[in-house]
Amino acid sequence: MKTRSDPWWIAHTKSRSEKVFAWDLRNRQIPYFLPMILRVRISGGRKRKVMAPLFPGYVFFCGDEEARYKAMTTNRLCQTIEVAEQEILLAELTGIEKALVGKAVLDPYPYAAVGKRCRIKSGPFRDLEGVVIQRSKATKLVLQVSILGQGAAMEIEPELLEPVE
Repeated sequence: MKTRSDPWWIAHTKSRSEKVFAWDLRNRQIPYFLPMILRVRISGGRKRKVMAPLFPGYVFFCGDEEARYKAMTTNRLCQTIEVAEQEILLAELTGIEKALVGKAVLDPYPYAAVGKRCRIKSGPFRDLEGVVIQRSKATKLVLQVSILGQGAAMEIEPELLEPVE
């Protein structure tokens, strides 16, 4: 994910329009980030593997007011959300991108995670931060995107974690 001097925006898309909106941004040469995960869907009695947005209904894009206007003219958005804390959003999205590039298995997770904030201290996901939760006897770390009130959970060995002060 490239960082630019222009601000990042959150596009709240119309239902099931994330991918086509991302194509519209690409065609308009507007930088964007659409985190995708592999999902298994069953339709017509058959299992199908599809790439689905990690955060349904949201696409992140970078640009000035003109780029925002161009994004709005696609007629695929409900609204754009201005991000006041640009540094926080970029750090959180960089963590999500690093996990995806590292082939971590991410599972969408609601923001209401209770637990300690920790950092991964070694390995390919070193320096990722999130909130630790327990589910199905496996330790999971939730990578948060606080402005959306959502996150993604990844399995992690507990000995790789250290508390964040």
